Amino acid sequence: MNFPNTPNFSGNFTPSGVEADVAHLPVIDGAVPLALDGSFFRVAPDPQFPPLAGDDIWFNGDGMVTRIRFKDGNVSLQQRWARTEKFTAEREAGRALFGAYRNPLTDDASVTGKVRSTANTNVILHAGKLLALKEDSPPVWMAPETLETIDPVYDFGGRMTSETFTAHPKIDARTGEMLAFGYAAKGLCTRDMVFYVINAAGEIDHEVWFEIPYYCMMHDFGFTEDYVVFHVVPIVGSWERLESGLPHFGFDRARPVHLGILPRGGRAEDIRWFSAPTCFASHVMNAHNVGTKVHFDVPMASGNMFPFFPDTEGAPFDPVEAAACMTRWSVDMAANSDDIAMTQLSDLVGEFPRIDDRFAGQANRYGWQLVQDQTKPVDLPGIRSATGMMMNTIARLDLETGATETYWVGPASSLQEPAFIPRPGSTEEGDGYLVVVENRLAEQASRLLLLDAMALSKGPITTIAAPFRLRQGLHGNWAPASAFAALPA
Repeated sequence: MNFPNTPNFSGNFTPSGVEADVAHLPVIDGAVPLALDGSFFRVAPDPQFPPLAGDDIWFNGDGMVTRIRFKDGNVSLQQRWARTEKFTAEREAGRALFGAYRNPLTDDASVTGKVRSTANTNVILHAGKLLALKEDSPPVWMAPETLETIDPVYDFGGRMTSETFTAHPKIDARTGEMLAFGYAAKGLCTRDMVFYVINAAGEIDHEVWFEIPYYCMMHDFGFTEDYVVFHVVPIVGSWERLESGLPHFGFDRARPVHLGILPRGGRAEDIRWFSAPTCFASHVMNAHNVGTKVHFDVPMASGNMFPFFPDTEGAPFDPVEAAACMTRWSVDMAANSDDIAMTQLSDLVGEFPRIDDRFAGQANRYGWQLVQDQTKPVDLPGIRSATGMMMNTIARLDLETGATETYWVGPASSLQEPAFIPRPGSTEEGDGYLVVVENRLAEQASRLLLLDAMALSKGPITTIAAPFRLRQGLHGNWAPASAFAALPA
């Protein structure tokens, strides 16, 4: 069986299938800071078998988790597939059994009722457990030291009763709590949502069930000191779409966007909904509140950013409408108006925002994101400008002054989502490093870059060779070695 020769399975998106243990990665340039002691966990969709339908969207592949370990100036690498129920059933059968993205009607009858998770969207360490995440399913619990799968359908000791769990949980550094939610929580295409508070010991100790205004992809969210913030954007789905063989989601430009504000510790009846004309926003940089005023920062586009989830009325994809700039959504819980005020914070076009995670939920000054800089040259066969989601630049935004600083990776490379690493011993916001995977597109290879988070324009302080191509990933997070010291017996 061969993978199809389509854009989703060729070039930089060619499946890798590499599980590995590499004790030492060569440093090409610079040096690894000796004080760094921890691990960068990231995950990429990497299908083990060709798709049932002959082609598929690239992010429907099996989750391949990578751990990149920094200690005493050495960098090592481990990589393993998350052994989901889907992965194990297909491994035993020797072929794909699950069909199109989030459409169980296309599955082989032998896997009816099995959890369809690919665990390919995010990976995070909390309370000693490494959780590989896909938002349509429960977490997959993996051992952080070995990447062994411990539980493919982890339900927090039976306390989690929803069918789904977000791929973007948030850690409140002040409390050690992990905040999370699940959408389609009572079944596919339902409006049911649940919000969870998971304490520092890894136990669910608060939950709130409610309904959103319409079913849609609820990919991310935000929190503040006093509130939790959910944005409802019209990437919508339905059983009718699935029965017709359409992609699970489509962009419905006729619907407004909504912002739901839940007081922390509140109940469903305490949620207040605000609205604005249609737009697109997926990932969240951060949120904070000043009294009753809640601010929510997102890369926002006027139209659909996802060509693989086409317009519900058949309008063609418009790359101009898809250009996202960092925008602040603001509401006042004490005001009579239910409108959302929107203020653009930067002219840079990009996505995958990150912050110094120690300041999540607080009024952060700095944010980082990937940027598509179309003024820079591209030197690849048949390509002369940065198009699609080719992110060739990383930027730092100063939300206090409006200033930006950037680093361009060159004419034949792109970047994957970065993660912030605090400088050991420092507590000042932004004092640390960014770790990011560079896609060497011309040679189908990868490098790992370390940059000074406050001096991006100087370029990488360390460039590390990867032993093989790291397939285009989605999300990941840094975990200091101190987080491992509290591993349960």
